[in-house]
This record gives sequence, structure tokens and C-alpha cells, in this order.
Amino acid sequence: MDAGTQQEYEELKQEVRRIPTLRCGLTFEKETEEALQIIYHHHCNHIEIDGDDLYTTAIRFRLLREHGFDVHCGMLELYEAAHFQLHGENILEEALSFTTFHLKLAETTVDYPISTQIANALKRPLRKSVPRLIARSYISVYEAYGTQDENLMKFAKLDFKILQHLHKMEINKIHRWWKDLDVATDFSFIRDRLVECYFWMLGAYFEPHYAVARTFVTKVTCLVSILDDIYDAYGTYEELEIFTKAIQRWDTNYIDLLPGYMKLWYSEALNVYEDMEDLMSKEGKSYRVQLAIEAMKRQSQVYFVEAKWLHENYIPTMAEYMPIALVSCGYWLITISSFVGMEDSITKETFNCAFNDPKIIRASSIICRLMSDIVSHKAMECYMKQYGVSMQEAYDELYKQINNAWKDINEEFLKPTAAPTSALNRILNLERVIDLLYSGEGAYTEVGESAKTSITALLIDSVPI
Repeated sequence: MDAGTQQEYEELKQEVRRIPTLRCGLTFEKETEEALQIIYHHHCNHIEIDGDDLYTTAIRFRLLREHGFDVHCGMLELYEAAHFQLHGENILEEALSFTTFHLKLAETTVDYPISTQIANALKRPLRKSVPRLIARSYISVYEAYGTQDENLMKFAKLDFKILQHLHKMEINKIHRWWKDLDVATDFSFIRDRLVECYFWMLGAYFEPHYAVARTFVTKVTCLVSILDDIYDAYGTYEELEIFTKAIQRWDTNYIDLLPGYMKLWYSEALNVYEDMEDLMSKEGKSYRVQLAIEAMKRQSQVYFVEAKWLHENYIPTMAEYMPIALVSCGYWLITISSFVGMEDSITKETFNCAFNDPKIIRASSIICRLMSDIVSHKAMECYMKQYGVSMQEAYDELYKQINNAWKDINEEFLKPTAAPTSALNRILNLERVIDLLYSGEGAYTEVGESAKTSITALLIDSVPI
């Protein structure tokens, strides 16, 4: 838009705003309608306006909505922006409630594709959405809008298709490793969640150059899943005592002390970390694998504490439960493991920071643990016992803690950041998958519909070119 047209547009908008307040609406009814049609045209065609700040956007949105024009994008963008709120930003809290209410009303009255955008946003805002799933969804949305940039659409589809092929090759390779373990026979008591573990890591980083990192952390996640089931459902208390001590030693000499199924896990864990250490040592980064092993040792320790509580029929207080539960949820271990195969921006200082309970990892672990526990009622039982409240009161308090944890995450992204952006993005993306999997579903013990739909979209369904 040239300077002259820009000036005319601004004057037009200001006149339309002033006329009703001066009670001259009837006199200029025709002129007002024509002016609004021009403003609406610019809005619908996304014509860039200089000085398009929040004030200008708000005026345009109010004028068009006030005069019956069907605009929802402004409301949708405000809703999305409100999910970046920090502590104390009450105005964004109010904006979130306001926009949620009005978008729910609009969802059933507007046409496709805006109706789909609204429905998707209400289900999961962009801040909490897995980037790869956003890409897949918006390919369809932008096609429906009839985007003028056909080359961009072709590129997006081709890029998605190429990466999908790469990811399929990766999971096939990991599946061969899983099959060689003979999980169905040797670990018949576990939840077989290979695909779900890979999907979680794919949500964390989908880019081709993270293939080695993604493969390693997928294997680690699968091993932790088996470990969780050993401690939680299968091993005897006496076996678990020996097993925990062996993991702390991390030495092949301790294998013979273990029962058969524990020997298999222990041996494979040593192999997975040793293979990754061989790769990392070529880059002078073997220290990363050693730190990841320390994280696995800590994981087994907290699993044993929980097994001891179960053995003694002990329900801990919330103060006792949370420090253990924030580690046992596995988020911290997976975060540390996800850094191992990454680029040079991840330094020893990054790992040291992660080992010292930084706010962003603590917040993410709170979300991971509480979303899982709300489904299983574990944390609610502890909270109800400690504070003598009803289940609904406990539920409300835990969700309040989850919302506050998201604000902590948002604060940690404000510059200057305490850790490299590459590390922060891994933490955020891992959390996004958690939000997807556990929103209203016990999606690990029983694979939920969200997981099935998402895995199908990323790894099975093809994108037509």
C-alpha cells in the first residue's frame, strides 16, 4: 500500500470510528457502509497496513464486528497470544476467558476453514501444539483458503513428504532393534509403546540433522518404559533392591547377580549407552553420555522409593511425594537424554544447568507429573490426605499449578535466556507432546485417541502433492 492510499485508509477508519460517537450515523449511513466494505476488504485479503499495532487492530476488529461483518481472526489471534502470559498479567487472563467464550460461540456459526482453525485452537492453542502436527494441519487449512502462493504450498507438501519418509525409515530401524530384544517374550508384562516413544521424540525434534539424537533418546525412553513396569508392576521388593544397587554400579560384573529378565534389561542398557558413547567420543562429547547415565541412575533410585511406598502401603504427603514424583515421571531424564546427540550449542554448562533443577525443567516436570496423576488420581490422593479437601478441590488446585507452570515456561523464554534456545525448544516441545497425550486421557497406560490420530497423521497418512 503506497503512502497516499495509507493516509486515505487511516482517515477513513478514523471517520468511521468518530461518526457514531458524534451521533451522525444516520446522516453518513451510506458513506459509513462503503468505508467499512473497504476496511473489510483489506482485512480479508491480509493487505499489510503500516502502523498495524494492537490499537489499530483492536479498532478495526471492533468496527467490523459492531457493524455485523464476520471477522474472527482478531479474536483467534488474541486467544493465541493470551497463552504466552506471564505471572501477574491479569489482563491476558481475562482476555483468555473472553476469547474462549466468544470463539466457542463462533465455532458453530462460521464457515470452513476458519471453523476448523477455531476448533483446533480451542482444543490445543499453538503455544501447546506439536510443531510437526501444526504443519500438517495448516497445509489443509491454507489450501482451503486458496492461498495465492502455490509454490510455497508445493514446497510445504514436498518437505513434509520427504521428512515423513525419513521418519518412517528411522522407526523401522528402531523397530528392528526392539524386535531383536524379543520384548514380547522376555518382557511380556510390559506396555509395548515403541511407536509412542518415537512419536514423543519426533515431537521434540523432527529435523533431519537430529536423527542420531532422536534414535538414541527413543531407545532410552523405551528402556525407561520397561524399567518403570519392572519397578511398578513386576519385580519383587527384594529383586528391586538388588536391581537398584546394580544400576548404581553400572558395571557388567553385576549382571550375574540379577534375575533373568533384569539381566536382559541391564545388558541392553549398557549396550545402548556404550554405542552412543562411541559416537560422541569422536566429537569429544563422551561426557554427555556419562551425564545421561547419571540421570538413569537417579531414575532407578526414585522408582525404588515409590516401590518402597507401595510395599509398605504408605501414602506420602504432597511435600514428600512431589520431589520424588517430579523425577519419576521421566521428564528430567528424557530432557537430559535429548541433549546428548545435539549440536555444539549444547555445552557442559547446559547439562550442569539441567542437573540443578532449573525453573523451566521443574515447571515442565510439574505439568508432566500432574497431568498424568490427574488421570490416575495419584497426586490428588496425596493432596486430599495432606489438606483434607474434596477431590474437586484437589483437582482445581492441581490444574492451577499446571497453569502456573506454563507461565514459568513462558518466562524462561524471555531474553536474555539462561540456556541456549536450542535447549529451551527441546524442553518446550517435549512438554507439548505431554499436553497432547495426557489432556483428558491416560494415554500411556492406555493409548488415547489423540495419540493414535497424531501418529497416523505424521507417520502413516500421506500428503497429496
